[in-house]
Amino acid sequence: MTPVRVLIADDQELVRAALRLMIERRADLTVAGEAADGQEAVAAALALRPDVVLMDVRMPGMTGVEATGRILGDWPHDGPRPRVLMLTTFDLDEYVHASLRAGASGFVLKNTTPDRLADAIRVVAAGEAALAPSVTRRIIGAVTALPAALLADVPRPAGGAARPDARSEAARRIGELTARELEVLILVARGMSNTRVARSLGLSEAGVKSRVNRILTRLGLENRVQAAILAHEAGLMEPFPRSPS
Repeated sequence: MTPVRVLIADDQELVRAALRLMIERRADLTVAGEAADGQEAVAAALALRPDVVLMDVRMPGMTGVEATGRILGDWPHDGPRPRVLMLTTFDLDEYVHASLRAGASGFVLKNTTPDRLADAIRVVAAGEAALAPSVTRRIIGAVTALPAALLADVPRPAGGAARPDARSEAARRIGELTARELEVLILVARGMSNTRVARSLGLSEAGVKSRVNRILTRLGLENRVQAAILAHEAGLMEPFPRSPS
């Protein structure tokens, strides 16, 4: 099994050293490189083509938000773009919300345990969002409540540009899905993993993963978090339902 290649981007040398040690202790993860600021992160990501970028949100100069947008928006290679996992001190940091809008696959707190951080890296590398359902609900609510000016300069993936009438546009895009894809989208928007979606709908995990990938492609989105935000913007999640415990 090929190890997941991780690029570490953090302005603190001690933090980078600790993250490198954590990653290198796990046989299925490896460090592809390091970056001390956002500009270095962009250059290193484009040159090294890692599977995952572990990105600090707050860095001097170019922030992690800007770096995320540039990596995902300006990717020059034919191969898949890396997944971006944000590192932050605060779980409701407005910059994290903007990063998710720009295409990041999730975020973890800097005080999380090494095992949970390693799991989060594996999760985003596999194409899922590294967000607990309760955190997903808070993020979606916070993102949709943010003033448009805060997100105006954040690059968004193809098909994800803001429109004057966000609700009608979101509803139009979602209306192109099949009935089964719509069911999957709603459960994904509730923060459910592929395993739980499969159980709820009587599908195989492989079938759910295939449908999720097809939904993201048809909607022009990067990840499950953006799909959840779009479902919320379309009015499918009002009031946002409680995820089963």
